[in-house]
Amino acid sequence: MMTISPSFRVGVVFPQLEIEAEAAAIRDFGIAVEAMGYRHIIAYDHVVGANIRDRPDWNMPYTHESAFHEPLTLFSYLAACTRKILLSTGVIILPQRQTVLLAKQAANVDIFSGGRLRLGVGLGWNEVEYEALGLPFADRGERMDAQIALLRRLWTEESLTVADQHHHISDAGLCPLPIQRPIPIWIGGIGPAALRRVATLGDGWLPAFEAELAEEKVELFRDALTHAGRPDDSVQMENIIFLGNTIGGPMRGADDAVKDAEIWRHAGAAGVAIHSMGMGLKGVEQHLRLFENIAGMMGMPSRPASD
Repeated sequence: MMTISPSFRVGVVFPQLEIEAEAAAIRDFGIAVEAMGYRHIIAYDHVVGANIRDRPDWNMPYTHESAFHEPLTLFSYLAACTRKILLSTGVIILPQRQTVLLAKQAANVDIFSGGRLRLGVGLGWNEVEYEALGLPFADRGERMDAQIALLRRLWTEESLTVADQHHHISDAGLCPLPIQRPIPIWIGGIGPAALRRVATLGDGWLPAFEAELAEEKVELFRDALTHAGRPDDSVQMENIIFLGNTIGGPMRGADDAVKDAEIWRHAGAAGVAIHSMGMGLKGVEQHLRLFENIAGMMGMPSRPASD
């Protein structure tokens, strides 16, 4: 059994594709993983999925039959069900959302949760989804850079005026402002462009690499921060550990989660989140049994659900 250091965060990915789409199941999951000692819940984001019946060349992981809850709505509910666990989007597809409306929604979740929101953002890959939401796909990287800067201003300034290619605000602001000013913005992705964006704009990085690459990727991350003129301790990195085969890898279990977490801790990452989907588990109870087993193997300090 390993013992998790308080400085190393272990979280879970919300298994929304494989648990009941019911309020009770969502509540039970949030309360249980918090009581087990997990530090954060990550929720993925897809607003719509493509029907692949007439798309024979489709090779992406999700379709219109993949069940996704909208992350900020989900976290508004979990904020009332939990007390301490961090709520992290991982990632919300920022360029397919209106910046000001997203800022308002995130500010509310931050207030409802007592300052427990972390906004993980990314570009997304699903052009079908962008089309359905009426937003262009091609310039999403440029838009996201502008959105990140504006989000921080919206969360910290009572009123502001902005006029650029993507936003027009005339002496207006959010009220109430969030507890965290600004809410931390973490950036997902594994490519060079994502890492450059993390190093220049992000509060943290949410990639998903194999544990064999841990030392290489942590060193690459630190080099990017140095190149951007930012100190090592100003930005953090947490990796997602995949146990199931949802991304084409081998089927793995609790032992692999523990082993990978230790590898990432030793390499210098700030934490990990464990992805349990794709393992053949069905329903909230089976996912919770897996997470309870992992928590025990890691020696996590459990706490009463009412704490």
